[in-house]
Amino acid sequence: MGRVQDKVAIITGGASGVGAEDARLLAREGAKVVITDLNQELGEKVAAEINAKHADSALFIKHDIASEPDWENVIARTEEKFGGLDVLVNNAAILAYGTIEDTSLELWQKIQRINSDGYFLGCKHGLLAMKKRGGGSIVNMSSMAGIGGMSAFAAYSASKGAVAALTRSVAAHCRMNLYKIRCNSIHPDGIVTPMVANLPRDPKQQPKVREKDPKQLQARFCMPADIANLVLFLASDESRFIQGAEMRIDNGYLMWAD
Repeated sequence: MGRVQDKVAIITGGASGVGAEDARLLAREGAKVVITDLNQELGEKVAAEINAKHADSALFIKHDIASEPDWENVIARTEEKFGGLDVLVNNAAILAYGTIEDTSLELWQKIQRINSDGYFLGCKHGLLAMKKRGGGSIVNMSSMAGIGGMSAFAAYSASKGAVAALTRSVAAHCRMNLYKIRCNSIHPDGIVTPMVANLPRDPKQQPKVREKDPKQLQARFCMPADIANLVLFLASDESRFIQGAEMRIDNGYLMWAD
């Protein structure tokens, strides 16, 4: 217990799935958590759940991560409520089917706006806030799609590749300037979350893994807690010398060949 005691963390997309699990675990380990999401009802519910167990440890803020004024508001309210920022978990994202042949420009731009622009703004404003504290940790949720690519998710794969490259750039910037701020990316394969469960099914575009043995699905799809455990490590001082890393959490999928 207490692995992130008294640290202040912002978790985007914290109303459900991985983000909610991140918030619960960080709070359990002593952090103050700011949960942001567009879903106000679920976000406030998660914050209330945490506060019931850890008094005055959670705050919910409605937040469009692709809006710079929204980021400025989130940072200002975090500093007002908890005194500063130590950890930023850029977790919010959207996912939609679409190969390079059938992805419209409109869908491409929508996904890039959230998954790329939103993470750029988070890194920029999160870093500026952490400089005031003398250090911190930025954790960016990328994907195996950003490393290996997925035919059925052209725009999503590109956006997550951008997140990985941005992470390396931010990490290099912090190291060059001797900031005690770390920036690392996490690359899951499948995760059992509402975003995945609610993804519209188009038989023509389903990933091949869905047609295979259920045991192979079990081998690919982890639980939100599996991701949260890695987020906790990267948020804590235990990972103080890890910078610019691309941390795969895929049960060896990238090495696996059928």
